[in-house]
Amino acid sequence: MQLVINTYGAYLSRRGELFQVKVAEKTTEISARKVQSILIATAAAFSTDAVQLAVEKNIDILFLDKYGDPFGRVWHGRPGSTTAIRRMQLEAAQTDLGAQLALAWIERKFDHQIALLTRMRDRRTRLSAQLTEAIGSLKTLKEHMQALTGNACADTGAIRIDAVRQRLLGLEGRAGRTYWAAMSLLLPDSYRFEGRSRNPSKDPFNCLLNYAYGMLYGIVERACLLSGLDPYIGFIHTDHYNKPSLVFDLIEQYRIWADETVLGLFSARKIKRDLFEKLKNGLTLNKQGKAVLIDAFTNYLDTAIRYRGRNITRRDSIQFDLHRIANDLLPKDTRT
Repeated sequence: MQLVINTYGAYLSRRGELFQVKVAEKTTEISARKVQSILIATAAAFSTDAVQLAVEKNIDILFLDKYGDPFGRVWHGRPGSTTAIRRMQLEAAQTDLGAQLALAWIERKFDHQIALLTRMRDRRTRLSAQLTEAIGSLKTLKEHMQALTGNACADTGAIRIDAVRQRLLGLEGRAGRTYWAAMSLLLPDSYRFEGRSRNPSKDPFNCLLNYAYGMLYGIVERACLLSGLDPYIGFIHTDHYNKPSLVFDLIEQYRIWADETVLGLFSARKIKRDLFEKLKNGLTLNKQGKAVLIDAFTNYLDTAIRYRGRNITRRDSIQFDLHRIANDLLPKDTRT
């Protein structure tokens, strides 16, 4: 489970092998064995003993800002696997292998978006024509993206990958505009939006979505660390100085889970204007709004799905995916 602290003034401490969370006069105890990570989403305090317990149990403590973006993490610092994985990862970033991996992740993102809009078209028949047009556009852009694979050539190294990167980002941008225009149509009229907006969000949908993406960034980065991958060595997003570029690459295939969660909250009429606070240039979630989103997204991530012949949670499937990627980077005679 993920232990979420979202109450101003909460205090996290330790009693033996238990975490204690004190809010006002109420204290809740949680066994460290049940906790995978700790998410602190508001002003809170914690003891060094609690930090020590988290480090001992391989539990990361992630801090989110008011927009949902991770700004810090307490982590044990020990690599999740051998340094050979990171050496091979760096090599892959300079060859066609990195481009092929990243293309596959973004192709998976396209498949998820097309599948979501197709399901929505079956339910929202009055939007059938507009959604059909959007689905067709996404399929065409996906075909253009698949054609880029042949342009990534190991003989030409990073120069060829750089050329693919720019074209890929251009196609991805066009697809994004198509997808978000279709998503806006699926919302109640009063909540429709004009494209993506960040820091601050201009509308409730983007406000919720950005916070969910921030939570997802933290989960993917943690999975990188546990699998031995370096979150700062990316294949497509390579020019983000001091940013977890690989996390930006990997998260593309999982964003759909945040999209579905936020869309589901609107469909279930759980979103009200009083969940948001106005900023000078936009909106942010208040405590109640964060609670609604965090509860919905946490439940979604902890729901079991069928994964390679077994039932595991969506959250755990990310870890399995990244372990497979790390293993595939190693020479065949050293793989586990």
